Amino acid sequence: MDRRKFLGMGAVAAVAVLTPTTSLMAKDFRTEKPDAWKAADSKSAIAAMYGAEAVDTTDIKVKAPKLAENGGSIPVNIKSSLELESIAVFQDANPRSAVAVFTIPEGAIINYDFRIKMRKTSNVIVVAKTKDGKLLKVVTPIEVSIGGCGG
Repeated sequence: MDRRKFLGMGAVAAVAVLTPTTSLMAKDFRTEKPDAWKAADSKSAIAAMYGAEAVDTTDIKVKAPKLAENGGSIPVNIKSSLELESIAVFQDANPRSAVAVFTIPEGAIINYDFRIKMRKTSNVIVVAKTKDGKLLKVVTPIEVSIGGCGG
């Protein structure tokens, strides 16, 4: 066996041994909770997604512009140091309320940046499910100058 092949096999073996055994499988919420993706308002979507009402919290930070000049691309940042199972984003500006759901891997650092579309002024509601089953929410109002969904 030549030296390069031996070193390559050794590197693969080291990665296999050192790789954590945590599961990185995400749930397919569109398949598991289809009614949540059809709901026109956030209250119905949250109920369909989680089956309960969430309570307000200050342990989750949502950063988004108070005034979005272009509703077609609104930056949103979510941060938390809580042990969470999932985070879902909802809004009432578009025909369907559910925006995104994130499955949180064990020990993950929650600092998510993404962009959403909103056709008019509305609240963005972030709902988080903790590892012990509690539902927490943060409501952030965003004023939209020019709608991002053809509005």
